[in-house]
Amino acid sequence: MASDKVPMLAEGHRQLSEEVKRLKLERPHIIDAIEEARAHGDLSENAEYHAAKERQGQVEAMIAELEDRLSRALVIDPTTLSGDKVVFGATVSLLDENDKEIRYQLVGQTEADAKVGRISYNSPLGRALIGRQVGEEVEVSTPAGDRYYEIAKIEFI
Repeated sequence: MASDKVPMLAEGHRQLSEEVKRLKLERPHIIDAIEEARAHGDLSENAEYHAAKERQGQVEAMIAELEDRLSRALVIDPTTLSGDKVVFGATVSLLDENDKEIRYQLVGQTEADAKVGRISYNSPLGRALIGRQVGEEVEVSTPAGDRYYEIAKIEFI
């Protein structure tokens, strides 16, 4: 699993890179906080010291995780894709049971934000859409019950 490629858009790759830079810039501040807390004396009852050490551990773990994702990144530009099937990066127009149109772009997990029309290719709807064509119906189980959608249009934008 650790060697699996992580598909993402260029924007998602840029956002992860910026987050790594931001976290690395936080390192000196955490070290300063640890040094300052050490100066207060007894470390066994020093809440500031323990909080700073805990934050240091969190930041280092996040940096390691993000750098791992970046090293395995498979950056995909949807404008270079084509075809008649739903794939990663495609923008899909769906019709729900009430013929209301909904548009989603299939993106990587870190880029997903349903509020702006981006869903993970690993989400239940994303998995149901992959490989489907215009005109096909998909069924998705949600906490509110099963939902049915018809694929109206597939775009690579």
